[in-house]
Amino acid sequence: MFTGLVERMGRLVSIEPQGAGTRLSIEHGYGPLDLGESISVNGACLTVVAADESRFYVDVSPETLDKTTLGAWQVGQALNLERALAFGARLGGHLVTGHVDGTGEIESLAPEGEMTRVGLVVPQALARYVARKGSICVDGVSLTVNDVADRTAHTRVDLFIIPHTLRETTLGLVRVGSRVNLEIDLIARYTERLLASASPLR
Repeated sequence: MFTGLVERMGRLVSIEPQGAGTRLSIEHGYGPLDLGESISVNGACLTVVAADESRFYVDVSPETLDKTTLGAWQVGQALNLERALAFGARLGGHLVTGHVDGTGEIESLAPEGEMTRVGLVVPQALARYVARKGSICVDGVSLTVNDVADRTAHTRVDLFIIPHTLRETTLGLVRVGSRVNLEIDLIARYTERLLASASPLR
C-alpha cells in the first residue's frame, strides 16, 4: 500500500529481456533496500528482485508492459518512486495500491499563477470512478480532481499541480500527448462492487 506522495525521482538505467518479461534496473538513491519489498514506480507496484547501494532491479510481466506505460519507457528517463507505507505512518495523500487501472493522456497544460492546470483524458472505462474533489493517482502521484467533463468518447479531468509537485515529480516533465499511468480511488472501486452485489430490498 502507498500514499501517492512521491519520495524521490529515480532514473531508468537499463532494460533487459527476462524470460517472457523484462528486467529493469533503476537508480534510486535510497541506500540499502530489502529483497522482495514493494516500490511504486510511476504508480506501478513492483517487487525488488535484486539491489545494491545505488540501483534496484525489478522483473516486469508482459501483462504489466501491455496495460501500463512501462512498455514505452526509455533508458535515462526519470521515474517517480515511493516505498511501501509503514503501519503507523502518516497518510498524507490517499490509499494507493500500485495496481494501475489504465492509462490516460495529457491533453493540455496551462499556467495559472504559480500552478499548472493539467487537462487529462481518462478512458471511458475508468470515468465513472472519477469525481470532482475526489482523488486520482497519476504516475504514482496522489492528486485532487478539480473538475470532470464527460464527452462522447472519453472524459476530461482537470487537475491543478502546485510548484512543489512539478519540481519533485515527473509531472513537471510531461508534455501534451504524454501518456500516464492511472489508478482510480480504492474506495470508489469497492463501493461499486458492494452496490452491484447488494440484494434488492424486499
